[in-house]
Amino acid sequence: MDLSIVVPVYNEVDSLPLLQQALHTALKDIQREWEVIYVDDGSRDGSVKLLDEIAAEDAEHVVVVEFRRNFGQTTAIAAGIDQARGDVIIFLDADLQNDPADIPMILQKLDEGYDVVSGWRKEREDNALTRNLPSHMANWLISNVTGVHLHDYGCTLKAYRREVITGFKLYGEMHRFIPVYANSVGAKLLEVPVRHHARKYGKSKYGLERTLKVVLDLMAVQFLTRAANKPIYLFGGAGIGLFSLGVLGMLFLFIRKLLIQIDILTSPIFIISVMAAMIGFQSILMGLIAELLVRTYHESQQKPTYTVRKVLRHNQEVK
Repeated sequence: MDLSIVVPVYNEVDSLPLLQQALHTALKDIQREWEVIYVDDGSRDGSVKLLDEIAAEDAEHVVVVEFRRNFGQTTAIAAGIDQARGDVIIFLDADLQNDPADIPMILQKLDEGYDVVSGWRKEREDNALTRNLPSHMANWLISNVTGVHLHDYGCTLKAYRREVITGFKLYGEMHRFIPVYANSVGAKLLEVPVRHHARKYGKSKYGLERTLKVVLDLMAVQFLTRAANKPIYLFGGAGIGLFSLGVLGMLFLFIRKLLIQIDILTSPIFIISVMAAMIGFQSILMGLIAELLVRTYHESQQKPTYTVRKVLRHNQEVK
């Protein structure tokens, strides 16, 4: 299988027939073996029944995964990745706002040597205040915090080579951070403008409350991509800083006692310095414990600490 297209579905019964038709139109001439994996995320509008009919009519290309209840878009994407057999995996929304006609162009960019091709809804057909503005703010924040600069993290239409997205698990709202994970293993990223259409059927499942989730997940992603393999750098660095602050505070009190005879114990700086030194020492110990846990994780499960793009041996390229 060359290509797997993962489509999370939640109450999109009116869009699915048109989407299936659009996929066939877009992929009929690509000269690749392909499959589309519809992951129904607990729909209650008849989407499951319709997906069963679509799968029966096109058993060659269609796979349907049905959740017992609604788990969220990230979990649906994770399930699609688990079921995908393709060397290339593309994510696509089911609401017809992403255009399947962009898929051949995205595949062409992958063939140019990129590992990730991310869609950019440059001319977005959504509400400017409730959708576009929060999205712009989130994209700016994620880009500047992670160092992976994309205009549109929220665009579902993205293509990945399998090897750059199969070393981690997805939780919460972390599907939007997959490019950050891919970048952490050395993937070559490209962002391309894609078409975006106004929603025809149903209503958006996303609201402003997702902004807080994005911020919290961003903190988790930063830890997992920057400090997960060397937690001593994070905990130890913070611990040394706090311990040093405590020592400097005590030194200041001691010098002040010698020079102008002000009692050390009566100053609030004394309590602050002692607390800073204690918390700093505990943070260093936490870093050492975390280092042991990381080594146990990698060695007990034989998890690699590196990724390889290719190996050249005896004038032969081994991927």
